[in-house]
Amino acid sequence: MMPDASFAQRLVRWQRLQGRHDLPWQANRDPYRVWLSEIMLQQTQVSTVIAYFERFLKRFPTVQDLAAASQEDVLGLWSGLGYYSRARNLHRCAQAVVQAHGGAFPRQFEMLQTLPGIGPSTAAAIASLCFEERVAILDGNVKRVLTRVLGFGEDLSVGAHERQLWAHAQSLLPYEHADMPTYTQGIMDLGATVCKPRKPQCEACPMASLCQAHALGSPEAFPVKTRKIRRTSESLWLLLAVSAQGAVLLQQRPQQGIWAGLHCLPVFESEEALRRALPKKAQSKWVAAPAFKHVLTHKDLYMHPCVVRPASPSIQWPEGEWLDKEVWPALGLPAPVRSLLLSHAT
Repeated sequence: MMPDASFAQRLVRWQRLQGRHDLPWQANRDPYRVWLSEIMLQQTQVSTVIAYFERFLKRFPTVQDLAAASQEDVLGLWSGLGYYSRARNLHRCAQAVVQAHGGAFPRQFEMLQTLPGIGPSTAAAIASLCFEERVAILDGNVKRVLTRVLGFGEDLSVGAHERQLWAHAQSLLPYEHADMPTYTQGIMDLGATVCKPRKPQCEACPMASLCQAHALGSPEAFPVKTRKIRRTSESLWLLLAVSAQGAVLLQQRPQQGIWAGLHCLPVFESEEALRRALPKKAQSKWVAAPAFKHVLTHKDLYMHPCVVRPASPSIQWPEGEWLDKEVWPALGLPAPVRSLLLSHAT
């Protein structure tokens, strides 16, 4: 059963009265701000994003400022937010907007998707929120709202089913272009604040009388996605070398793989490999710090930090650069590496 046209009307009315209106990227319809927030909000909660968003705007107030920055500066400011390919694409996208579009974001959904790091849902968010284009977004919150309201029980791990849901989403849009910003914000707000993954607040939902999942008494059964992410694990040994002067030995990671392009402690596949890489005088002087687990999207990393405090840097140390404590905090560092440095090198 499909909801009638009142779906869009109810959503627009609810957003105006009860939706979120105080998020920092809602101050205006600036596509730069909307784009920046959309990229940051991928896989990351609003509460975490707000501080990063405000720091980015302070450092890079315009897309031209971001495009002119170095990748190192961008990664440094992004450090701790995770999923660093987003930051690299963010930088590339800003440069493309400046170089190919004169510093102005394209206004059309189709054109926005030609930019680095902008997929269909992000393009739809920018086009609808900023330029009132009638195009539907389909992020995680929206999938949850729509599958519950529509009683859409098809497996979303199948691409054809997700495209079918997107077609339904498009059919539910308001007729008036002017309502699109409020509608798009409203469906995101509803998923984030009311139609939650666990214990949805159906009694507060403006769609309760239309919602098929609510009528069935099983909203948490939607959406259906049976394909599970195959998790792997890996053990890494990290060399945390701190000189008497407080400098630390860091290497820049390759542009592919875990922590691509970030600065990192030297990484080894085993304790023995780390030991062999040390100068002879240091091979018996390292101290094992407590091991810990760091969780990535598809992988668990078991980290084994080994701390060495040489009197002075030496050319015999593994390849890398000794960086002073005034320098490394501004670099792009993986979150667990930053935590280790803050614990042992400050």
